[in-house]
Amino acid sequence: MAETVPPEPRNIDRINTGPRFSESDAVRLNKLFKGTDTVEMLGTVLRDQLAGDLAVVSSFGAESAVLLHLVAQVDPATPVLFLETGKHFPETLAYRDTLVAHLCLTNLINLTPDAELLKAKDESGLRWSYDPDGCCDIRKVQPLARAIERFDATITGRKGFQSSTRTGLPRFEIDRSDAQGRLKINPLADWSAEELSEHLQAHGLPVHPLVAEGYPSIGCSPCTHKVAPGEDPRSGRWKGWDKTECGIHVPGTPDSGDELPPEFDPVF
Repeated sequence: MAETVPPEPRNIDRINTGPRFSESDAVRLNKLFKGTDTVEMLGTVLRDQLAGDLAVVSSFGAESAVLLHLVAQVDPATPVLFLETGKHFPETLAYRDTLVAHLCLTNLINLTPDAELLKAKDESGLRWSYDPDGCCDIRKVQPLARAIERFDATITGRKGFQSSTRTGLPRFEIDRSDAQGRLKINPLADWSAEELSEHLQAHGLPVHPLVAEGYPSIGCSPCTHKVAPGEDPRSGRWKGWDKTECGIHVPGTPDSGDELPPEFDPVF
């Protein structure tokens, strides 16, 4: 009788459900690129895919041209996610189209709120007037959360000088808006307003038309007001409300590689 040979043990296919990145990854990247020029850092991240599949999240606001210009110089086909909330200034939508054409961006993705959710929770379109957090959740947070499922990291245009809640912003941090361990990259974290202005002028980049009218930070039209000289650039956002962020950005922590002021108390 022939001897029975037991089959080779079969490797079990497993789906990796762990986080894409950890706090230690953010710390490592912050240390790796410490003191590195922004253009060089961004070029390395994009070309070498250090953060996997990524997308830029852009509001096409007051200073968006700088980040988009830097990205376009490396790879104009990088996905650019724009939250088309249905509440933008007409000038913002026109500026979006102008900037996309000027920079030859080839992968703009407009994200819109779920129609059924809008009908159920904001049929009048006035939720911003009595529940701005709920409005942002429907029109920004949820559409973006769905869109970034396929990405490992996002690039933002946030700057540390914009408000007290962004002081100490690191270049690399873990996205705390979900549990997937996505990396959030802030190439302009340490840029000043003067540096941004110089970059815009040096490269002849189009400027958002509302900047000249007193809007240094531009979001949805009902929740964006003019800012007086010397005021916090984001003080015109959600004026009169105890609200400083729409919800797609949650402040980082010292674990991300940069220290924050001791009085900083992030709200989750």
